[in-house]
Amino acid sequence: MTLAQFPLPDVGEGLTEAEIVEWKVAPGDRVEINQILVEIETAKSLVELPSPFEGIVAELLVREGQTVEVGTPIIRVDTPELSVPERAEGESKGLTPGAVESVAQAESAEIALDTAATVAEEEEGSGAVLVGYGSSGHVQSRRRRVERVIPASGAASVIAKPPIRALARELGVDLATVMPTGLAGEIVRDDVIRHADQAKVFHNLETPAAPTEREERIPVKGVRKAIATAMVASKFTAPHTSVLTEVNATRTMEFVKRLKTSPEFTGVRVSPLLVMAKAIIWAVRRNPIVNSTWTDEEIIVHHFVNLGIAAATPRGLIVPNIKDAQDLSLLDLARAIEQLTLTARDGRTP
Repeated sequence: MTLAQFPLPDVGEGLTEAEIVEWKVAPGDRVEINQILVEIETAKSLVELPSPFEGIVAELLVREGQTVEVGTPIIRVDTPELSVPERAEGESKGLTPGAVESVAQAESAEIALDTAATVAEEEEGSGAVLVGYGSSGHVQSRRRRVERVIPASGAASVIAKPPIRALARELGVDLATVMPTGLAGEIVRDDVIRHADQAKVFHNLETPAAPTEREERIPVKGVRKAIATAMVASKFTAPHTSVLTEVNATRTMEFVKRLKTSPEFTGVRVSPLLVMAKAIIWAVRRNPIVNSTWTDEEIIVHHFVNLGIAAATPRGLIVPNIKDAQDLSLLDLARAIEQLTLTARDGRTP
């Protein structure tokens, strides 16, 4: 038997490292050429690496969850000795026995990696190949391709983006009964809202309970880390624009009028800002990832809301905030906003 090492290949142009996500084999397992050894995650995607060798797994050199550089040996495999004809052919070309083994292993690796590239092309349609190896047109994937079956129902003729379908499910709307107004018969958000029972819209959108812990730390690596790095870089290298969207606030203003005449809110300043503030707190509870901090290594999700309210003061535009605003009722929030604004305009904000 010959001990062969498999170095982490460059599976994408410009990528220098990858994380070992899951080993598909263990020491002592027998593996065949092209059998999947490991699943890795790069800055672009998840990739399954096929075995370039046939033999017995001797040792896993990298643990799951570890990030290693391209070229780092990740596994050792005990491979069979070359046959007499193979050795004779190599030696006839002037190669030493060790060189003959290396050439044979390299050829096996190239075949296996070509197959991986073909699998990536077939399954993702991206045209991406394992850089440095290429993809052979005659190499066929050993993995069964799963055909997508579209049910022969009315749902197949509905044209709607995934967020619109999610909204329809949330509101209990059957998209097959919605009259589309978008281009090419596409159902848009307004179509779903219009079709839903307006009296039940907000009752159907449940706000999850707040977690007991104030913060949640999410390690960032692989694709997520690459995205974060690119987003931070774009902040300083690309021009930024603002998007303004007009909305119909008729019902919001009617709600503000009812609050102003409510005995409970007597003596309390009520404005559309109060409704907006409450809506933001409500939205953050349903989408906690927007209330998070990026630290270059991990995402810290804050399960509390310190709500900043911009105020024009003699000292300039400042943004004092209401601590733990998520715990306040609508009335308490109105009082907090009023007190915060008066304090800021008097120049007494700490």
